[in-house]
Order: sequence, then structure tokens, then C-alpha cells
Amino acid sequence: MTTTDLPKIALPGDYLGPAEEFLPGRGAYENRGRIYASLLGTPSVDPRDRTVSVDPFNGVPDVQEGDLVFARIDELKSAMAICTVVATTKSPRGVPGAPEGTIHISKAKEGYTESLADVFAVGDIVLARVIQPRPSIKLTTGAANLGVVSARCQVCHALLARTPRGGLVCPRCGHEESRKMAKGDLPKMPGADGPPSA
Repeated sequence: MTTTDLPKIALPGDYLGPAEEFLPGRGAYENRGRIYASLLGTPSVDPRDRTVSVDPFNGVPDVQEGDLVFARIDELKSAMAICTVVATTKSPRGVPGAPEGTIHISKAKEGYTESLADVFAVGDIVLARVIQPRPSIKLTTGAANLGVVSARCQVCHALLARTPRGGLVCPRCGHEESRKMAKGDLPKMPGADGPPSA
């Protein structure tokens, strides 16, 4: 059996395959030698370990290595930024428990970074890639498409706007700032009406 032999949508209790050939993976269970779906989603077979899994349509997001996440910068230290992971790009739901993540200074941007204050500010929302999900979440914003997606003025706290030169300016007080901004087509942040912008 391959993924193409499975139904496109699995409902809880749907038969997925025999337990003699496969192991139940995430979103599946075995009962009397048969594997069934335990939730609503898309079934798939992993040929490496012969597991049948069901990926939920609207499941609780689980942060995995390689995922793109939105995180809020909570604190800047000399060698790392401490942030709260608020959402993944693959789920419309927020990440439960508001897990803490870190961005090491060497992973903030490509090349040498003198100070994290040149890259981020407390309160910024960043788009980051997970490089280690456990035991603690480690993130990177080094690639060009990663970085700050929403920033506030450090003087009056209004949302900053991008300038044609690539910097940031406050439309309320005129204060100019710089950040390591995400570039390109940005994914939509869950709960936002459109793509995030700084």
C-alpha cells in the first residue's frame, strides 16, 4: 500500500490498512490487527518506517524542525534573543502554551552581528525557522526571507513603515530605525487579515 491507495480524507474510525504490513503513526491506532484513523485529516504512508499516519486538518500545532514560526521578541541579551513562539505558518491555530524560543546571535542574520539590538527590538514579531524543537526551541532568522515582519517605534510605539531604502520610519513621530527585515512573499500570520508588514 502507498499513499495513493489511501482515501484523500480520513474520518475517525476509517480503516487505513492491516497491522501485519504497517504500524500506526500519529493520528492512527491499531485494533484487532487493523489500523484506523483517530482523527479527521489526510492519511499518508511513510515508506521508511512503514507507518500510516493522519495529518489533522485543524489540529493543535506541534513545532517541528524546519517549521516556519512567528515569534515575539521578549528580551535581548548579549548573545541571544528570547522570544515566545506564537504561531506556525502551517496551522491557523496558535501554538498552545506559548513556548519560549531563542535566537542565538550567530543565527540572527548572515555574517557578523555586533549586537542583537541592531537586528531586533523587544516587541518585534519575527518569522523564523525552527532548527531544534526539543528540549528547547532554537530558531534562526539568517535567511533573507526570515526576520522581522512587524515592528513598533521605540519612541511612540506606533507600527513602523518600510522606507524605499529598506529602513523603517515611524509615520507618527518620524523616528527612523533599522532591523533585519524579512524579504519576499511573506506567509499570513494566523489571526491577521493580510500578510504581516512592518
